[in-house]
Amino acid sequence: MALTKNDEAVSPVIGVILMVAVTVILAAVIATFVFGSAETVQKTKVVAATAQLTTTGDIAITFQGGPDSDSLKSITITGPDGTVWHTVDSAGNLADSGTIYGQPAIGSVMKLSRTTWPPAGQDHIAVVANFNGGIDQVILDTIL
Repeated sequence: MALTKNDEAVSPVIGVILMVAVTVILAAVIATFVFGSAETVQKTKVVAATAQLTTTGDIAITFQGGPDSDSLKSITITGPDGTVWHTVDSAGNLADSGTIYGQPAIGSVMKLSRTTWPPAGQDHIAVVANFNGGIDQVILDTIL
């Protein structure tokens, strides 16, 4: 019984598959740089806020701070009735108009007094942190 020599093997097929894979990966990397999508990715800022109902039914939002607190300019809060409030100083005082905004201190409590809002359990609160460089980031979106 003689063994026959077989010169054909699987290696040419694997070589072609690997070359196609390398070509696709290179095309994706080049396209990322050409279209600039690598430059538009922004680093997520890390700060936090919590919200709770007070015994009087008002909403108390506490700024918890975080590693990126130094680059925070102000906080914007959208209340249950759609009113937009801005922090104006380090104590966390709020104003619904004006152009002077301020960075709240860590631990400052911002209070929204209940007026004609929906009943408790339906209060939608959105808190946005405004950072240097024009970056805005939602840090709290909740229903109380």
